[in-house]
Amino acid sequence: MRYYIITESKDTRGQYINNNSIGLAYRLAQKDYTKDFLKKARVELKTLETAASKLTFCNADLAFSGISDQRQKLVDPYIPDDERYALEWEKKDFRTNGFKEEEKKYDTKHGERVRSKSEAILADIFFELDIPYHYEPAVKLKGGLVRYPDFSLLKKSTREVYYLEHFGLLDDEEYRIQALTKLSEYNQNNIVLGKNLLITYEFQDHPLNIKEIRNMLRNIFP
Repeated sequence: MRYYIITESKDTRGQYINNNSIGLAYRLAQKDYTKDFLKKARVELKTLETAASKLTFCNADLAFSGISDQRQKLVDPYIPDDERYALEWEKKDFRTNGFKEEEKKYDTKHGERVRSKSEAILADIFFELDIPYHYEPAVKLKGGLVRYPDFSLLKKSTREVYYLEHFGLLDDEEYRIQALTKLSEYNQNNIVLGKNLLITYEFQDHPLNIKEIRNMLRNIFP
């Protein structure tokens, strides 16, 4: 492959770029590409801005949000807003863990009972931060395996579902092995730590850090 540099519009041959100056060919090609990229990006941005401005004033959602609160109660919107979507998600029937129901002894502000004091604290934080959640929802994994994460949480702004597991007995070796096994199962089923899986934990000498958990949740669920 040979490369030539053309400096004048009437020049049809150009000046040959030898192998010792091949870096010049790369720089010139990158420069031309960048120039064309920016030109097209500006056109794309202008198109998006125009579309966004039209959506702001012609959004179909306004058909619902524009009517009175009293009339809204009589209408089932085709495109529910975040709050209505969250309310419907929270009310949705879901299979839960019925194992040893008698162990659910701790009341939450939301009105259900959970198995541990730490889980009750977590549930109350979700409630205070207005994060919709389900307690011990059934999650079907590959091969028909069913697991019950401690909580599923809804991010209203994106309508994404996160799962949260609380590990409260990490001082116990057998418990740690079971926890790691569960995390591995989740990972194999696209429930990934740092993506859509959250964990909280405590040791005997290090109880639940409520402040850190609140900060974490506020960052993820603004």
